[in-house]
Amino acid sequence: MEKLFAYGSLQNEDIQKDLFGRILEGTPQTLIGYVVKEIQIEEEFGLVHYPIIVETHKPEDTINGIVYTISPQELRQTDLYEGLHYRRVEVHLESNQKAWAYSAAI
Repeated sequence: MEKLFAYGSLQNEDIQKDLFGRILEGTPQTLIGYVVKEIQIEEEFGLVHYPIIVETHKPEDTINGIVYTISPQELRQTDLYEGLHYRRVEVHLESNQKAWAYSAAI
């Protein structure tokens, strides 16, 4: 099983149902050394703003989110959902857990 740190739309139950066919159970966690910024992605109906995490290496920068346990297949589905503007990175949480999160694909 895989750990996924979600800080944006992946916390939405409707998106979870569409993507995984179920609602995920998660645990609140804090990511240290990152901030949330915004990116613009051109969608069918115009520009849409989405959150994106950016590493700062500063311990005072934190992001609150949820950690979910998902299968490797669900992780691959999440890669497809996040698309070309995001890349999966391994992050270390305040709880000392490692998890996957999605950052800017630069």
